[in-house]
Amino acid sequence: MSTWLKNYAGITLGTVVTATALNMFLIPNKIAAGGTSGLATVFHHLWGWPVGVAMLGMDFPLFIGSVKVLGAGFGINTLFGSVVLSLSIDLLAPYTPVLTHDILLSTLYGGVLSGVGMGLVFRFRGTTAGTDMAAAVVNKLFGVSLGRALLGIDCFVIAIAGFAFGSAELSLYALISLFVTTQIIDLIQEGPNSAKAFLIMSDRTAEIAQAIMAELGRGVTFLFGRGGYSGKEREMLVCVVSKKEVQAMKDLISKTDDKAFVIVADAHEVLGEGFTRI
Repeated sequence: MSTWLKNYAGITLGTVVTATALNMFLIPNKIAAGGTSGLATVFHHLWGWPVGVAMLGMDFPLFIGSVKVLGAGFGINTLFGSVVLSLSIDLLAPYTPVLTHDILLSTLYGGVLSGVGMGLVFRFRGTTAGTDMAAAVVNKLFGVSLGRALLGIDCFVIAIAGFAFGSAELSLYALISLFVTTQIIDLIQEGPNSAKAFLIMSDRTAEIAQAIMAELGRGVTFLFGRGGYSGKEREMLVCVVSKKEVQAMKDLISKTDDKAFVIVADAHEVLGEGFTRI
């Protein structure tokens, strides 16, 4: 399968999963967790507008404005994801059962399923447009980071929904759903095989390296640096291990040199020998 066909198939699957989450959990329970889907949920409950149609009505002018500000290279995938998501919501709505009217369950399961869908869309280099485009424009025009712009816009949408529905509790639940969605998106994007990266500075790097290779079976890389205070050249080690090997790694370093300076950092996705294949 060609790359472009694989990407569009992945984007389509992701949008269908997202549409299912909206129809099954979020829309029927008035959980407007940000984005144009959140505003469309408000319009649906206030005036009976179809959610997908309302989303397209908002996404189209946003897309035109984004192209003018960001250029034509903004991406056909954006338009594709937006249209397929909007159509999926309205076409699937009559056939999608509402599994629960418990607000907490709807918040959590809707957030998880939305995160899976959105994560798939992003993983296959797509986007569902909406407030993503507005955030990109704000970033371009005013220099506000994408993350802050998107968070601000989504919180504004959630606040509007709470006011329209006359319920601060629904806004609080929507914030929970938004948080769950973003966490699941990160998990889908980065994969579950996260690991820990060790940066080790010691006067006994050769011994530590031998111990790591012998006892843990992990490869190591030597880096060379210079102390900012002393000006002395020194060796450093870099080694990536799985989460279950973290404590064994700490014990090994401590046993070899209890004065070593060690930095442990998250490595969200590790590709190559001993981890996920490229």
